Amino acid sequence: MPKLFNKVLIANRGEIAVRVIRACRTLDIKTATVYSTADKYAVHTLMGDEKYEIGPPPPLESYLNIDKIIEVAQRVGAQAIHPGYGFLAENPKFAQACVNNGMAFIGSTPESIRLMGNKIESRREMANANVPLIPGMEKAGGDIEEFKIAAEKAGYPVLIKAAGGGGGKGMRIVNNRDELDTAVEGARRESKSAFGDDTVYLEKYIVDPRHIEFQILADTHGNAVHLFERECSIQRRHQKIIEETPSVAVTPELRKKMGEAAVAVAKAAGYVNAGTVEFLLDPDGKFYFLEMNTRIQVEHPVTEEVVGVDLVAEQIRIASGFPLSDHFKDLRQRGHAIECRIYAEDAANNFMPCIGKILLYREPTGPGVRVDSGVRQGSEVGIDYDPILAKLIAWGENRDMARARMIKALNDYKILGLRHSIKYLADIIAHPKFASGETYTSFIDRNFFDWKEKTGENLEVALAAAAVINANGGGKIAVFGGNGEVERSYNPWLTMGHWRIGEKIK
Repeated sequence: MPKLFNKVLIANRGEIAVRVIRACRTLDIKTATVYSTADKYAVHTLMGDEKYEIGPPPPLESYLNIDKIIEVAQRVGAQAIHPGYGFLAENPKFAQACVNNGMAFIGSTPESIRLMGNKIESRREMANANVPLIPGMEKAGGDIEEFKIAAEKAGYPVLIKAAGGGGGKGMRIVNNRDELDTAVEGARRESKSAFGDDTVYLEKYIVDPRHIEFQILADTHGNAVHLFERECSIQRRHQKIIEETPSVAVTPELRKKMGEAAVAVAKAAGYVNAGTVEFLLDPDGKFYFLEMNTRIQVEHPVTEEVVGVDLVAEQIRIASGFPLSDHFKDLRQRGHAIECRIYAEDAANNFMPCIGKILLYREPTGPGVRVDSGVRQGSEVGIDYDPILAKLIAWGENRDMARARMIKALNDYKILGLRHSIKYLADIIAHPKFASGETYTSFIDRNFFDWKEKTGENLEVALAAAAVINANGGGKIAVFGGNGEVERSYNPWLTMGHWRIGEKIK
């Protein structure tokens, strides 16, 4: 009879580490958190039952240090390691190191992670499983002539992609033959820099698609199910910033077909635990396999809100050896959920990451509102890690209700001390084309290419910020840009956007 773990080490930081801690608490499992010296007083560090320093701020010396993390886990008696997302979550060497040292890796097998992490190998495997694929290369491109032949066969525009990466790195859209040489060379350089591998390949570029993904759960007993779709089409520079479920474009019939294809992908990969199968849906209703993410996704909360399942707890149960519960046989979607990713970045200045101390932090509350956060008032946001601060989730009985709740929650969310993306997100959710469901991957480029922050922000909040700063003895704020870090004295007015005394408050 399987037993839950007694102690889980969380090999991550920020909001996902906090999320895993909460799931462990519901299962009465003790947690060990690890932290870099920059995160000594971070929220995830303080929440753990036990806390262990693993190195200086650079990720390679701390959160990406496999040997150090394994050593700590063994020393403290952790039976399992949860990698969260990012860092080592999709690293087959880390998964193998856990297995080799007698600990469970709360994720899939090293073999599945390795297979699905290589876009070319996974495409070949999915073709054998009769999963719809985007037309393109069946193997990595060698010389430029191979790319030219493949491009002519697929038809322009085409997309150059890194074989072993993601997140938009090593990716180039090519509109004609004259652009191909430069695009391939640039993609190779970026792929080598980002992933240590310059292997790239080519596939047809689908114009105006929607990005639809299906949540998968698979246990060690041969059971695999999908938990319906999420639409993740609102992207900036190929990075998702808003996700929702269900998709307005997916009919019951299409949902059934895509869900069956997603399960087929998981079974073809010999997949175990939680994963996400991603598709592109074209304007004609045809869908194509894109990739599989072998980890818990950033956007998993919207599925939880609509389906009523704790996905992280299910990850832990599966890794402990439990089969999927019977209630997974009759899952239903209830209502609609939207998630916005809150980043520390200057939306009005080319989305430069921002650093500094959070002087005032107030989360929104209310029916259907959820915040998954990795920060609090007083948190220091540095340059070493991804600038995501929190995720705001709004649920409603229907999409209009969820959207209305999200707009109100974004307006109620207060973060002072550094710039963030909240107002940018609020304008997207309020946009008429978003409201009507015209959420294609081109949405940002078409509707927000020249976005400017509205004037007339609340003067009283800025005055409150000044009072907070004075009470804390002042300090400094910094914006980190391409030319390096620029420090300046704290100025609360700068955190509020453009305003003028005497202007009507909107």
